[in-house]
Amino acid sequence: MNQTLHPRPQLQRAEWHSLNGQWKFAFDDAGRRELPRDVEVWPLRIEVPFAPECARSGIGDTGFHPVCWYEREFEAPPGEGRLLLHFGAVDYACTVWVNEHLVAEHEGGHTPFRADITRALRAEGPQRVTVRVQDDPHDLSKPRGKQDWMLEPHSIWYPRTTGIWQTVWLERVPDTYIESLRWTPHLEDWQITMEAHISGDLGQAMRLGVKLSHGGQILADDNYGVIYGEVARRIVLSDPGIDDYRNELLWSPESPKLIHAEITLWDGDRLVDKVQSYTALRAVYTQRDRFMLNGRPYYLRLVLDQGYWDDTLMTPPSDEALRQDIELIKAMGFNGVRKHQKIEDPRFLYLADSMGLLVWEEMPSAYRFTSTAVDRLMREWREVIDRDYSHPCIVTWVPFNESWGVPDLPKTPAHRDAVQAFYHLTKTLDPFRPVIGNDGWESTATDLIGIHDYDKDPENFRERYGPRIRMDELFDRRRPGGRILTLDGYPHKGQPIMLTEFGGIAYARPEDPEAQKIWGYTCTDDAAEFAARYTHYLETVRDIGLFSGFCYTQFTDTFQEANGLLFSDRTPKIPIDIIRRATFGEE
Repeated sequence: MNQTLHPRPQLQRAEWHSLNGQWKFAFDDAGRRELPRDVEVWPLRIEVPFAPECARSGIGDTGFHPVCWYEREFEAPPGEGRLLLHFGAVDYACTVWVNEHLVAEHEGGHTPFRADITRALRAEGPQRVTVRVQDDPHDLSKPRGKQDWMLEPHSIWYPRTTGIWQTVWLERVPDTYIESLRWTPHLEDWQITMEAHISGDLGQAMRLGVKLSHGGQILADDNYGVIYGEVARRIVLSDPGIDDYRNELLWSPESPKLIHAEITLWDGDRLVDKVQSYTALRAVYTQRDRFMLNGRPYYLRLVLDQGYWDDTLMTPPSDEALRQDIELIKAMGFNGVRKHQKIEDPRFLYLADSMGLLVWEEMPSAYRFTSTAVDRLMREWREVIDRDYSHPCIVTWVPFNESWGVPDLPKTPAHRDAVQAFYHLTKTLDPFRPVIGNDGWESTATDLIGIHDYDKDPENFRERYGPRIRMDELFDRRRPGGRILTLDGYPHKGQPIMLTEFGGIAYARPEDPEAQKIWGYTCTDDAAEFAARYTHYLETVRDIGLFSGFCYTQFTDTFQEANGLLFSDRTPKIPIDIIRRATFGEE
């Protein structure tokens, strides 16, 4: 894997050591092995961080495998202090040993975890890390997103992802070190809140230095005392006042200005730790019927992005592949993505921050409503928000999609309570971003109302959502997909309304031998017709004043779901300039 970007872009130390590459690998379908010494034979080799289901891993086995094992040797990087072992994401539950010492257990397939392995290291010679992964392919009560529970992918479901699918890496840290950072911009006060947590033995004279800069200009250079291992301060910037000057520092898709942060930890006059980070000044919220960015109404032009690649599944093949996706999305006239049923690699979020792309982050769904499912979703959703809170590109949280996992919202109070609980939990953990409780239909607690409507004739959108429609008719009588838009007792309260899924036109290359097996909401075998339909959809939707934005389905073809604007290899189906003119309107 060609990776040069740091796997944790918002808290970087100068040195980190990737453990990606060749690992020993074994399936354990019967689940009989419990400890590293139980694995006597390693019949396979796998290229980490690619899942064994994908071709790039070197295995390409898409069968049902509920348990698998990984192992490799490594050299501990030289230096003093502690050695941390990081996993970006392992699907679904795993146990980690170093030199047969248990160092970590983690459940949740989309969030990172780490282990302090200092005490497990041998005094000399190579070290050995072993990982046992459990991922029941039939378990519908775990957050699994678009991963199919059937042997062959069907409809809108894709191949499974088992095991390690994001970067594994080592980090040498001091005995006392900066463990985490959290940034919150307060545009109305021209301030930024920084929260830092320090791990290890704390001296009496410990202080944290914070230097913020942009374009070579120092914005703040302060020192704060470390109290009980924490520092939480509002940093007041010099407010230039008039908008023309303020805009020079504000973050937006059109002008993604990042503020560089250098954080230093001091014990008296001794430098203990140093990390690099970044933040941005921007505000997102809803005001009456509009989405607001930096105090102004902002029209959202989003595209649904599944985040899959043919040969690597959910793992990006390289940093450059992530960069190319964002360049293509912006070139087609979109200013954001709705990451659908996937928590994306932090490197994507860093590139979205630096290149200027809005992101709606959506929790991968479970498909049963049980106490176990709720517990798993809530625990992992909290970890997601904690991981990604500080990224300026993220402007909306979406805990549920299309009532997946809460299928009986209209008639089951517990399902409605779950959506409301997740909405309020999300607002508690992050009161500064809009939250959509359940995107698509059957809204209860929500800051925006998202509508999914795959009508084959876009002219019907004018009848449903055009200027002649009354709000009571819209919410009481219109049922896209046979679903009511708002549940009884939760009327529309003036929130912005968006068409957050529509289109889905399937088109495959005529010479494609699988062309007859493709899936889409509508289909065509002619590129010119594809272009005309897309243009008609977008012209119609952009013309409807009720909407504060839209999200078109979808960015690329994804396996049998061939309704992308691009083929799965990222080749445009029609010229990019035609897509851009339709998406954006005449410029």
